[in-house]
Amino acid sequence: MSDSAQPSGPDLAQGIPLADLGDGAMVLGHVGDDAVLVARRGSDVFAVGATCTHWGGPLAEGLMVDDTVRCPWHHACFSLRTGEALRAPALDPIACWSVEVRDGRAYVGRKMEPTRPQTTSGGPESVVIVGGGAAGNAAAEILRREGYSGSITMLSADAAPPCDRPNLSKGYLAGTVPPEYTLLRPAEFYKEHRIELKLGVRVTNIDTSGRQLALADGSRVEFGALLLATGADVVRLDLPGSNLPHVHYLRTLADCDSLIAKAATSKRAVVVGASFIGLEVTAALRARDIEVHVVAPDPVPMQKILGPEVGAFIRSLHEEHGVTFHLETVPVSIDEREVTLKNGERLAADFVVIGVGVRPALALAEQAGLALDRGVTVNEYLETSVPGVFAAGDIARWPDPHTGERIRVEHWVVAERQGQTAARNILGKRERFDAVPFFWTDQYDLTLVFIGHAERWDKVELQGQLGARDCAIAYQLGGRKIAAAFIHRDIEALRTEVELERSK
Repeated sequence: MSDSAQPSGPDLAQGIPLADLGDGAMVLGHVGDDAVLVARRGSDVFAVGATCTHWGGPLAEGLMVDDTVRCPWHHACFSLRTGEALRAPALDPIACWSVEVRDGRAYVGRKMEPTRPQTTSGGPESVVIVGGGAAGNAAAEILRREGYSGSITMLSADAAPPCDRPNLSKGYLAGTVPPEYTLLRPAEFYKEHRIELKLGVRVTNIDTSGRQLALADGSRVEFGALLLATGADVVRLDLPGSNLPHVHYLRTLADCDSLIAKAATSKRAVVVGASFIGLEVTAALRARDIEVHVVAPDPVPMQKILGPEVGAFIRSLHEEHGVTFHLETVPVSIDEREVTLKNGERLAADFVVIGVGVRPALALAEQAGLALDRGVTVNEYLETSVPGVFAAGDIARWPDPHTGERIRVEHWVVAERQGQTAARNILGKRERFDAVPFFWTDQYDLTLVFIGHAERWDKVELQGQLGARDCAIAYQLGGRKIAAAFIHRDIEALRTEVELERSK
């Protein structure tokens, strides 16, 4: 099947009673071997592919909002009218079928040809994107989807094409996702869409008045509009032994491949850092039967992000899988066989993974004279202090309408959505970026999603049971919900996302 492993539900070609399809309802069925979702909004009946084009989430278990459907897994959003992928993390549309309503029944007919973008008139003569991560790739794709016909150049310092970075610390590292799933697009995609992707290229200087970039090889690249999407660099520890070959960081596909190769010949690892990257790496290494010790300075893992109760639950989850924690201490030295901690402990290690955070890559923005505030300052359209120069992703600090503050967020989905908005604004759309931040973590068989932004809170409300892995955690500030986390409550998470969107 193109959309599901096996057809299920009614044969929609034979029609279904409208009485079974109330306003706002969705029904999963099939047309031939295709899984098809039928949805109704008022007098309109839609038929679309039933599977999210991101990681294959079941759209029938998602949420219908106006004339869109949102995926229950990672909150991609699709138009029910056209199938268009309206919001990342999905980049590809879903298929659409014709629908005929007669004699009180809705009949699904032929699969429709995807619509081709109309060429957009106007816009800059050329667009240059500095960065080959989530924001940069999403921007390039949206430019072509919006019909932009000018030249697009992506300059990436990475040696690999844009990859699905969340997979690096999750399925790919664990060995449950094949290598071909790590790249966002095959090389042919960029050629077909006339996106000039240059890898292993470092930009050394931005001349905003002359509209030029200087590259490390001495060449220059002119631009009509510029998107800075330089992402973030890992924080590296400066201590004896931190540069030894068996000490690893995880940011790029090459980093992950190196780590996988080392894990294949090892038995014991020390992971430094107990936030999302550190603990996702820990879970992935346990899937490879590596003994893991986690070292972190905090008394409770992820306490600053999720609070002490959820953090304690996350710790117990890892301990159930054989992980040993060494908290309220830090490493002071590393040698070929051991990691020595500040409290005097010595931990045997065949290799070490350091995951203590990242810093936004701001050197280029600073050199270019862009306004900075713990990130690149942008307006609601993601434009920097220099007209025609935009910023998106981990480096961008934007005015968030939900908190009323300027925020910077290091999340994959946020970066992709900002890249999409920046691309439309490069074309003059004047689209405000007002998405509610979203991220997820997979650790063992647990999935936790987080919606909103909470650098601080004064009250936490937990509904359900952490131990049963069925709960919602609301974070409040001044009597107002500003963020929420969910464990295996997909629909409630989607509804909360809509609630936060509408409360700005």
